[in-house]
Amino acid sequence: MNIGIYIYEHAEVLDFAGPFEVFSVAKRLHCADWNITLIAATEQQVPTKGNFQVVPHHTINDHPLLDLLVVPGGIHTYEMEKPEILQWLRQTDQTTKHTASVCTGVFLLANAGILNTQTVTTHWDDLNELQERFPTLDVVSNTRWVNQGKYTTSGGISAGIDMSLGLVERFTTKQQAEAVARQMEYVWEHK
Repeated sequence: MNIGIYIYEHAEVLDFAGPFEVFSVAKRLHCADWNITLIAATEQQVPTKGNFQVVPHHTINDHPLLDLLVVPGGIHTYEMEKPEILQWLRQTDQTTKHTASVCTGVFLLANAGILNTQTVTTHWDDLNELQERFPTLDVVSNTRWVNQGKYTTSGGISAGIDMSLGLVERFTTKQQAEAVARQMEYVWEHK
């Protein structure tokens, strides 16, 4: 299974590092055939939030076919204005088995036209803006993450870890997801 996590300038560190850790621990414990990669627009080092420098494994032009795409939040407004990124998200979503977002990553998926009428969530501080900007979405609050068919969205930052554990459960078993949380010494909030 190929898992790709998109990173971009000013992406929230835990929004991508949390899911990366969850899937990496799952790979080590149960899922040896999982391939977890960071994907960026170019092969250059990416300055994420707090100037945390990250080198991607792949670019949007050379990554393997993805089973799961995860889009983190952060300072997303510039990414929403990049036609090549929105096009890449649309094309990638056509072949993924599952697409997910953490925090304000949902804005990118909605602006790309991937999410239209689904039930979604985001960081509590961005719920109203999401609903105003994309009125056809069913934006819900007071939940760590929402799963609707092929799409999963989560609240902010640490909620992405809970969501990722939920995806491990979806792709394997609840027991394996609980083992990953235990290995991480993390108290999993199921929702």
